[in-house]
Amino acid sequence: MERNSSDVKRLKKPTRKPAGAAVLRDTVTNAIHRALFEEWAETGYSALRMEKIAARAGVGKAALYRRCKSKLELVVEAVRAMATTITPIPDSGSFDEDVARLIRRLAATLRHPLVRRILPDLHAELARSGELKDLLERVTHDRRTQAMIMIDRAVARGELPEATDRRTILDLLIAPLYWRLIVQRQRATPADLKMYSALVTRFAKSATRKT
Repeated sequence: MERNSSDVKRLKKPTRKPAGAAVLRDTVTNAIHRALFEEWAETGYSALRMEKIAARAGVGKAALYRRCKSKLELVVEAVRAMATTITPIPDSGSFDEDVARLIRRLAATLRHPLVRRILPDLHAELARSGELKDLLERVTHDRRTQAMIMIDRAVARGELPEATDRRTILDLLIAPLYWRLIVQRQRATPADLKMYSALVTRFAKSATRKT
């Protein structure tokens, strides 16, 4: 039995896509996150205002409040999304190469003008009020968990001993860079990055945690 024309029209009728509040578009979310970080870099966390973030992002306050109900909620969402993706953990098949690549990537991240202004303010705000304490602890935990996979792979390949001092390796991956680029506000040359990489790999292969 053949379908009549009305049946064909019903079959071909496209499904109506949800609109408005039903859709939180990635492009809008990205614009809001970008505006947040730009405002934060200019004013500091304590002076952040939701209406200014919305205006900079080019969205209405309703679009902003559909995503987050408060400044803190927005900061937590944006920082966690950025922190776990901004510096991917390498997987080259070699611990030495992974360390070298990760340190280069971390250096590039810490050189970013927004990062260089926001990180010191984040830590200063932590000392002032503790409002961002949970966020900083969660981000630190998430990043260290990601980097731990790199160390565990090296142990599984036999490049590092099972009793490798993982905690200190994780500290060494970021501490010298953070001190030079964020605290001292100095440059890190390619020779510096090579030296930091060698420091990490030498320590990792010679030091084990105490039982």
